[in-house]
Amino acid sequence: MEHRRFGRTDWNVSEIGYGMWGLAGWKDTDSREVDSSLTRSVELGCNFFDTAWGYGAGVSEQILGKLLKQFASKRLHFATKIPPKNFKWPSKAEYTLDECFPASHIIEYTEKSLKNLNVDCIDLQQFHVWEDSWAHNDEWKEAVEKLKTSGKVKHFGISVNRWEPDNVLTTLETGLIDTVQVTYNIFDQSPVDNLFLLCRKLDIGIIARVPFDEGTLTGMLTKETVFPKDDWRNTYFVPENLNSSVDHADALRPFIPSNMTMAEMALRFILCNDDVHTIIPGMRKLSHVEANIATCDGKKLEKALELELRKHRWDRTPTEWSQ
Repeated sequence: MEHRRFGRTDWNVSEIGYGMWGLAGWKDTDSREVDSSLTRSVELGCNFFDTAWGYGAGVSEQILGKLLKQFASKRLHFATKIPPKNFKWPSKAEYTLDECFPASHIIEYTEKSLKNLNVDCIDLQQFHVWEDSWAHNDEWKEAVEKLKTSGKVKHFGISVNRWEPDNVLTTLETGLIDTVQVTYNIFDQSPVDNLFLLCRKLDIGIIARVPFDEGTLTGMLTKETVFPKDDWRNTYFVPENLNSSVDHADALRPFIPSNMTMAEMALRFILCNDDVHTIIPGMRKLSHVEANIATCDGKKLEKALELELRKHRWDRTPTEWSQ
């Protein structure tokens, strides 16, 4: 397993981390396979785990808490997130800070996460949505300082709204945010325009999420794909999005090396960017853990292929279904 320095946190984190959204609240999640997958990830060198209170109303945090106890002798870095007070994802430009993150709410949900994780201090606490217009509001800053000073949180980060990578730039200049989590993959390359440059300047850690574009970049979706009735992907892959997503994925097929899957190519593309410190694919199955972590072998894509994949950038703007 290869590791990278995680910005000014100065942690050395595994290139593949563990996205824990799918471990709580998703249809057809097998708790036994979840446990074995998490255990195997640690055995293979994964040391960064990302959860949120919003993943099953604390259930995913509790699962992570058990893992931290199981491997108490290992240094596992972990991150969670504070849900917006109005429980609406993503935030919208018209939302006020008081609607989403008043100081009392920031502190209340940090306390909930501490209890769920069964820890005294959270490595990385993140705002689960964000609007850059809140940057100069002192209320969130005071809550951040209070939680750091009291020893309950080491670092704060922001999970940037999907397809809005610039909606955090002013906030990063405050010096209070140590990490960002952003959608970045073969299609969603816009973070390289401004966000990654600023993070490099300020030594801010970067977490790449949605590396497979919610499944499109596994190459497994078709225009006839049907998800289980209560699966959230039914609201994301509406016909408009499913059809265009499959078309974009199909355009990649001629470039997949003979010894790779599309999913492996997608991860290796992200790993070509040294600004990214860890990638957090969702992994509900043991086979996913082993396949994804196998990409952390220090081998880069051929430069010609990397350049070709850059041409498949697909700039999108938030919609009612993009979440």
